[in-house]
Amino acid sequence: MAKKHITQVIDDLDGSVLENGTTINFSLEGRAYEIDLSEKNARKLREAFEPFTVAARPIGSSAPGVRRSSGRRAVSSRDLADVRAWAEKNGHSINARGRISSAVLAAYDAAH
Repeated sequence: MAKKHITQVIDDLDGSVLENGTTINFSLEGRAYEIDLSEKNARKLREAFEPFTVAARPIGSSAPGVRRSSGRRAVSSRDLADVRAWAEKNGHSINARGRISSAVLAAYDAAH
């Protein structure tokens, strides 16, 4: 017995079967999304985003060891062991492991 498996990509917006569709990845408020759309619906999405993307600042990808702070300046990677030692010496509450709060990191950056 022969079997034939057919995979169809469906437009996530209108449910139509896609012949020449596209997958669009985007993020909003820190959450990433992916949507399969027909060329027509992809164009509509891009046109809807255009006023916002034109006015927005692109963040792209940073080089390894560099991050962007809320002040939008490049900040080199910190040695977290140094941050923890500094925080303890300067009266900041900090755990020996885990995430270091943004308040402690900001205080460390301001002091260095």
